[in-house]
Amino acid sequence: MLIYAKQPINYIINNHPSKIKVLYLAKEIDKKEYSRLMKMGFEIKRIPSDAAGVMCKNASHQGILAEVDEYKLHDYKTFLNYEFVLVLSGLTDIGNIGAIIRSAYALGVDGVIACGVKSLPLEAIVRTSTGALFDMPFAIETNIHDVMNDLKMSGFCTYGADMLGRDIREVKIKQKRALFLGSEGEGLSARVTSKLDEIVSIKMSHEFDSLNVSVAGAILMDRMRV
Repeated sequence: MLIYAKQPINYIINNHPSKIKVLYLAKEIDKKEYSRLMKMGFEIKRIPSDAAGVMCKNASHQGILAEVDEYKLHDYKTFLNYEFVLVLSGLTDIGNIGAIIRSAYALGVDGVIACGVKSLPLEAIVRTSTGALFDMPFAIETNIHDVMNDLKMSGFCTYGADMLGRDIREVKIKQKRALFLGSEGEGLSARVTSKLDEIVSIKMSHEFDSLNVSVAGAILMDRMRV
């Protein structure tokens, strides 16, 4: 897969250099940095900026691109022995998914399951997660109800985010827990919320409709750490 832009590539260089097949440089870099990169075992190619633009379809590549190993999706059933799982219901915005995965990794989530979709562009999620996807077990499962049933049968307490839910600060969080986040605009369906153990929300200090799902997710994940 092709990744571009400084933040995700620097993350992969520093944390997963073995995943890089070819590093493409479309602008000059510091000599010491180039020397460091030359010692890391992957191929380095200098290319013109217009060639880099063609490779990434004229996206903002910031002068650096990399061909890296494909991300291997996990089977969500391997998450059933984890303690903290995040379930995304119908989310398709790649910016939000990447931000959520980055926050999930930072805040101690053990695995993320995307439901209600058949596939997602993993290259873009690696980029929007600034590379954190390579450190976060990630699964895709179309049927959220199968996921919910398996989690419950494995002893998880299930929590769903909704504006009408109970203030998360008043909820005693169980050790084995799964947080469900709905899509922008739609939220979680009534069928899903009816099967959850607890509906939680973030109490606002001022009248306001809602927070972006990635922001709300990060707040809830932090408050659900045990």
